[in-house]
Amino acid sequence: MRQPVKLIVKNGKLRQDGTKSISIQYCHTATKRTVIRTGINIPPQYWNKKTGRISAGLPTEYGKVEEIEGFLTTKLRKAEDMITHAKKLKTVCPMAFLKNNLHLSDEWQIDQMKEDRNELDVFYNIDKYIEERTTEVRPNTLDVIRQMRYHLKTFETYRQEPITFESFDFDFYQKFIRFLTYEIPLRRKKLETKGLKINTLGKSIKWLKIFLTNRMAKRLIPVLDLSAYKVLEEDVDTIYLNWKEISTMYRLDLSDDKFLETIRDEFILGCLTGFRFSDYVDVKPDEIRDGMLYITQTKTAGRIVVPLRPETKLILEKYNMEMPKISNPDFNYYIKIIAKKAKIDEPVKFAYRRGNQMIEETRPKHNWVMSHTCRRSFCTNEFLDGTPMSLIMAISGHKTEKAFRKYIKADNLQKALMIKKLWEGRPGL
Repeated sequence: MRQPVKLIVKNGKLRQDGTKSISIQYCHTATKRTVIRTGINIPPQYWNKKTGRISAGLPTEYGKVEEIEGFLTTKLRKAEDMITHAKKLKTVCPMAFLKNNLHLSDEWQIDQMKEDRNELDVFYNIDKYIEERTTEVRPNTLDVIRQMRYHLKTFETYRQEPITFESFDFDFYQKFIRFLTYEIPLRRKKLETKGLKINTLGKSIKWLKIFLTNRMAKRLIPVLDLSAYKVLEEDVDTIYLNWKEISTMYRLDLSDDKFLETIRDEFILGCLTGFRFSDYVDVKPDEIRDGMLYITQTKTAGRIVVPLRPETKLILEKYNMEMPKISNPDFNYYIKIIAKKAKIDEPVKFAYRRGNQMIEETRPKHNWVMSHTCRRSFCTNEFLDGTPMSLIMAISGHKTEKAFRKYIKADNLQKALMIKKLWEGRPGL
C-alpha cells in the first residue's frame, strides 16, 4: 500500500543542469494522484529511494542536507494539513486544493486551520512538543516521536474520527493497539504488509504516554488516567559478528569504491570501541589524546575513555582523526552490501511476535547487519574473551548488570561454547 503523502524523485529525463526535482506525491485513491514540485533539485544519485531521504555526500553547491531536510519536512506537514482540511470541507477536491495552495507562502495558514490548530489540537501539540525537545534529545529520538505522530494520524484516518485529548481512554488504547498490531500498513515495503512488531508498537505507546504526561504537567489539558496504557516489549533475537567475521570485513578490498570503504571503516571503528552509532560516526580530533579516546556519549552525556587499538588508530589517521558523517538509514543500507561482499552469509533464523502470532524469518546473516551490530559485537566478544564485565560496562555505558546481560544475550552462548570445548576433548562414538 502506497503512502498517501510522500517525497519522490520521478523517473525520466534530467534537467539541463543534471538534476531532478524532489516532489511531493499525494495518492488520493489507488488511481488518482497528484505530484507537486517542492522547488528543490538535486542530482538523482543523491536520492535514496528506500529511505525517501537525501543521501550523504550531497555537494555543497546544492545546499546543506540538514536545511533541505528541514524544509522538506515542513512542506510534508503543510501538505498533510491541507489535505485534512480539504476533506473536512467536503466541497473541494483535496488534490486540487493541495496543488493550488501548497506554494502560496511558507507562512500559509487559512482562518479555518487557525481555528482547528489551536492549543487543544493533538497534532499541533505534538509538533510543539517536538520543537520543545529538539535541543534535549537525540535526532533518533525525535524520529521516534514523529513516528508516534504518524501512527496516530494513520489511526485517525483509519477510524474516520478526529482524535482529541478526550479520546485517550482505555477503549482508545485497546483499539489503537489492535490497529498497530494488525492493520497499519508498513511503509517502504515492496509487498503489502500490515502490523508492527511488538517493540516498535511499544515505542509509540511509550512516547504517547510521555507526551500526554508532559501536556498534563504544563496544565494544557485535563488530567488523564493512563494507568492502562501498558508499554509492550519483548526480548528480540539479534546478531553479533565474531572476531573472524570482523577481521574479514576489515581486510575486504574496497579501494574501487571509496564511499563503501568509508562506511566499512566506520563500522570497524564501532566494533573496536563499543560506541553507539551517533558516537563512532562523530569522532573529532580534540577527543584523541595520548593514545586514548575521550568521548561524551550523545545519548547519556556520560564521559568515557577508551584505549586506541592499533587498527583503531590506523582508521582514524586515514581520516585525519575526524570520521565523515553519514545518516543512519544510509549506513544500515550500505553496510549490508559490504557484509554480503565479505561473504557473511550463513542462514540465520529469528522469531518475533506480531500480536498473538509468532513470525519466523530466515535470512543470510549479512541481511541482519546494521549500525547497532558494532556495539553488540564489541560487548559480546569482550565478554566471551573474559574481559571483566565492569570494564566493558565502563565503555558501553550500561548502568546495571541486568541491563548488560539482557543486551548481549551471551550467558547461554558462553555456556554452549564451554560445553563445546569439553566435548572436543572427549572421544567420539
